[in-house]
Amino acid sequence: MNKNLQKAMLVQVTRAITHFNLIEPGDKVVVGVSGGKDSNSLLYCLSLYHRRYLKKVPFELHAVHLDMGLGADLQPMKELCQRLAIPLTLKHTDIGTILFDIRKETNPCSLCANLRRGALHSAALELGFNKVALAHHLDDVMETFFMSLLFNGNMKTFSPKTYLDRTDLTLIRPFVYVTENQVKALLPLENIPVIHNPCPANKQTKREEIKNLINQLSEQYPDIRQKFLTSLHNFDPKNLWPVKENNKGRWG
Repeated sequence: MNKNLQKAMLVQVTRAITHFNLIEPGDKVVVGVSGGKDSNSLLYCLSLYHRRYLKKVPFELHAVHLDMGLGADLQPMKELCQRLAIPLTLKHTDIGTILFDIRKETNPCSLCANLRRGALHSAALELGFNKVALAHHLDDVMETFFMSLLFNGNMKTFSPKTYLDRTDLTLIRPFVYVTENQVKALLPLENIPVIHNPCPANKQTKREEIKNLINQLSEQYPDIRQKFLTSLHNFDPKNLWPVKENNKGRWG
């Protein structure tokens, strides 16, 4: 079972890397690891890809963890990186203090994401790396799409590959074909540790509401994730209703 799941996830990661040209020879890739199930699983799968394709696609792999100052136990993550033979850089930040002690944020998630993003990009640049691998999986893709649709009136989600011209960094998401259920199943099979998230706002977000909605839909439509993924490849703009910017306004 574990070898079948491992093989399936490696195939999906390899397919995403190939489809979207995520990793090229000579790349220096930083993996942002929070210690959670998604980023630790991505690190594990990229280590498999690195070992298998190093001669064909030579690239460097490095893990970076942002210490939020919330007292998380980092030892399991250190041991995982040692087991995978991947260098780990710990970068201390004051993000937790800024959010909860200074600003006393009641809805900190958006600001927290921006602060963590900036700190991770800075760490990648300091290390001399050109790509940052993020652990967004297919469920995250769906959740972002439905959040944009229901809360902002937009039909969009994030791209598997994003170039940031201000920093000359490229963000890559090798897990976009992998489901969250696969990630959860991989953890015990490959002894991948998960660090407890001490954030006071954990699990109290709009994203959690959308996650629950998708899970409810999947009970009635078990293949909803695969169908959603297929729809991203079969997007037909001719059947939507684009309106010129100067004609936009309220629906009459």
